[in-house]
Amino acid sequence: MTLFLSIALTILVTVFCSIPIIFAGVVKLLLPFAPAWRAISVFSNFMMYCWCEGLAILLKLNPHLTWDVEGLEGLNKKNWYLLICNHTSWADIVVLCVLFRKHIPMNKYFLKQQLAYIPFMGLACWALDMPFMRRYSRGYLLRHPERRGKDVETTRRSCEKFRLHPTTIVNFVEGSRFTEEKKQQLHSPFRHLLMPKAAGIAMAIDVLGAQFDKMLNVTLCYPQNNATPFHDMLSGKLTRIVVRIELLPVTEELHGDYVNDKNFKRQFQRWLNGVWYEKDALLNDIKFSDKKAGH
Repeated sequence: MTLFLSIALTILVTVFCSIPIIFAGVVKLLLPFAPAWRAISVFSNFMMYCWCEGLAILLKLNPHLTWDVEGLEGLNKKNWYLLICNHTSWADIVVLCVLFRKHIPMNKYFLKQQLAYIPFMGLACWALDMPFMRRYSRGYLLRHPERRGKDVETTRRSCEKFRLHPTTIVNFVEGSRFTEEKKQQLHSPFRHLLMPKAAGIAMAIDVLGAQFDKMLNVTLCYPQNNATPFHDMLSGKLTRIVVRIELLPVTEELHGDYVNDKNFKRQFQRWLNGVWYEKDALLNDIKFSDKKAGH
């Protein structure tokens, strides 16, 4: 399938599924009542599932693509999950949606606040109850200390919505897609990852911790298409997707006041950094094994 045809079909599927969600978002604005919002959320989630199915069909049109997935056993669409994942490409969102669409509740992504102002897309994501995160730089917070903790409070309010029905909250905790340039610029100690940001998932656990059945620690890799996986996905050149899923317990040690308790904050960051060091080693093993096998 040519790049042009693949892009055209992807846009067609996206438009077909997103327009009803956008209309649902308009209705949600006009009818600010809890029962109406719940019904709109159910409808919007169904349309997102249709989008995932459409993308799955498009990926199947690539005869060269193989999936190497471990860890899907024991998942349930009636459970609550917190999913953390490394982030290298826009392809990651497609992979997570397609892979998990029949195994866990529909994914809700932590999004940058700037995406809320993109025409159509921002309204669709809002209709889908996606949490929008406004991250402030250290310099900005020094000039505006009154904004400290506001992004975490936004996360808290967003997560409160998910108490009523099973949900999967997805957080790319690095906060940005990995590149070698960003790795050098941010002085990341990892070989294949950026430093993880802990505030978002710490607040999600604080709000919904008792409801989370498990945490899904997902590691994604495109060992043969590492440079441009999204472009290669659209052009039919993507040949291998490697996914490793680890179920982690949401223990009492992960519950606490991340904003005001400095000891808990340090403890939580140490725990998350430990998870990230293990993920970095796993990515290294995947890439080394792939290279050794001559793929």
